[in-house]
Amino acid sequence: MDAIETNRLVLRNFRTNDAADLLAYLYAPRSSCFLSMKLDDLPAAEAEATLRSRSDEHIAVCLKSTGRLIGDLFAVPEDDTVSVGWNFNEAFAGVGFASEAARALFDHLFTARNARRLYAYVEDHNIASQRLCERLGMRQEGLFKDFVSFTTDRNGDPIYENTLQYAILRREWQR
Repeated sequence: MDAIETNRLVLRNFRTNDAADLLAYLYAPRSSCFLSMKLDDLPAAEAEATLRSRSDEHIAVCLKSTGRLIGDLFAVPEDDTVSVGWNFNEAFAGVGFASEAARALFDHLFTARNARRLYAYVEDHNIASQRLCERLGMRQEGLFKDFVSFTTDRNGDPIYENTLQYAILRREWQR
């Protein structure tokens, strides 16, 4: 994909040299939905960064001033609908980077890729992502009870989580 620039960020394809910064936030993922992406060491992070570099679905979010990777977005097309999401390094939280990056991605998806609808899944306990969805103008469409399991209890039984679905249509975004 062509890089997208905002005031403070550059959204671009991943590069192998993003590995150390990717490891910084995937060594201990904050959100349970990213537990399956947990990275244990730099070689694993290098392999993951290389894998992501081959796909436009994974988008590196970097500081414009330094080029440092601070998080990532994903955009998985399903015809004219796109599943979107984000994962950011906690060290860069609270200053609007996720909002800035997601807004730029949404603009790109609705204009350059002609998406009709974007949607995101958010665990019911992930308040920060719920607020981000709302800041982006997304509406909550539903609550899926015991929707998915990312972990197990001491007996190996799945622990199911409730998941919210948020969405926005192109005509809603254009308003």
